[in-house]
Amino acid sequence: MREINKHPILHFERQGKIHFIFEGRSIEAYQNETVAMALYRNGLNVFSESVKLHRPRGMFCAIGKCSSCMMRVNGIPNVRTCILPVREGMVVERQKGMGEKPDKVVQFPKAKEIREDITIIGGGPAGLSAALTLKKYGITPLVVEQNPQLGGQLIKQTHKFFGSKEENAGTRGIKIASKMVHSVKEQNIKYFTNSSAFGFYPPNTLAVFKNNQFIKVKSNYFIFATGAAEKMLPFPGNDIPGVFGAGAAQTLMNVFGIRPGRSVLMVGAGNVGLIVSYQLLQAGVEVKAVVEAMPQIGGYFVHSAKLRRFGVPILTSTTIKEVKGINRVEQAVTVSLDKNFKEIPGTEKVWDVDTVCLSTGLIPSVTLLAQAGCDIKYVPSLGGYVPLRKSTLETSLKNVFVAGDITGIEEASTAMLEGIVAAYSILNKKGKDVKKEQRHAMEELKKLRSGPFGKRIREGLKEVEYE
Repeated sequence: MREINKHPILHFERQGKIHFIFEGRSIEAYQNETVAMALYRNGLNVFSESVKLHRPRGMFCAIGKCSSCMMRVNGIPNVRTCILPVREGMVVERQKGMGEKPDKVVQFPKAKEIREDITIIGGGPAGLSAALTLKKYGITPLVVEQNPQLGGQLIKQTHKFFGSKEENAGTRGIKIASKMVHSVKEQNIKYFTNSSAFGFYPPNTLAVFKNNQFIKVKSNYFIFATGAAEKMLPFPGNDIPGVFGAGAAQTLMNVFGIRPGRSVLMVGAGNVGLIVSYQLLQAGVEVKAVVEAMPQIGGYFVHSAKLRRFGVPILTSTTIKEVKGINRVEQAVTVSLDKNFKEIPGTEKVWDVDTVCLSTGLIPSVTLLAQAGCDIKYVPSLGGYVPLRKSTLETSLKNVFVAGDITGIEEASTAMLEGIVAAYSILNKKGKDVKKEQRHAMEELKKLRSGPFGKRIREGLKEVEYE
């Protein structure tokens, strides 16, 4: 029942079937699935249990940035199954919590060292734009991506982009991703997928784990385009299986062709919440309502209008109060808020849903740079902790640049332009005269950030940019 076989936009190319073992039983999977996706498609809701309270937990982010889907794979614990491709005969088990020891001492091959001129961490829109810009000037970087495929969040964005022709207006995100990935492969740009960068040691060493092999990547320049992670909201029942980040629902539906549930309550009426709600409808999922704590909708009118045409209520000044269920969401309770964001007693409403999606913002993935001693600052309008940087996107660490959501949460179009700016900055350092091209990209960034929707970003940038 969870598999999507008919979709108005997408066609899912499911490759040949294989089998792996999950807790003693054989599980059928497609070759291009990850372990978590195969298990969820086959009906598994509970992926782990909380360490202290031993409550059941399911997937949450589905892009390898939380611990909810960690399992024991071939005797090795704490494996993020949402980004682990299935392999014939692999043995998968749930674990009691984080920090478990392996069944036996695992002997990994001796660490390998490679040398690259430029390494880009993150194969999403920012990272790929940087790579393609560098290649245009005859420089081949290495792109390191922890997910099974390149493209980042673009690979699940079926909506059409706004903006100008230069920003791919009228083109679906999935088409932009396909075009960029095709160009990367056609131009023989080096890339690692299924590769986790787990440590950065300035000035020139990135630690990567790929195919059970530790790799020391030595580089002269780095661009960190590590994106962002889903935010969680504190409320009773927020860890019950069936509570997803909105991006996880997108990954399930638009990448793997799996319905996250039958009936959904969406929390958050920004662009992501509205867009994903419409995409849920396209996948055959009932959207009971969208609730928004603010007194007005945060996303574009065009996205809310689509939902209203389908009869989906969008309730402002309303938030989630509680989720009920044991091994799966069974009900969600919402409550109205007054002008001071205090709950109004007696306004609770119970929704019979099996899924709750949280679209309450993203957090920049800055941990690698923070661990390396990069200067960072907490800026709420940019999404959380972000690196301090110059207008050229160079951080406090020499020859280390940033681009995309790690600099602050914005649109994919902005991420791509920042990737281009970062690439031009490195090219300038290497003696290529691309200052004119860089200024043009910076002007395009300013245009994207103009207007009322860009005000918070513009204010946030004043706190983090320096010369």
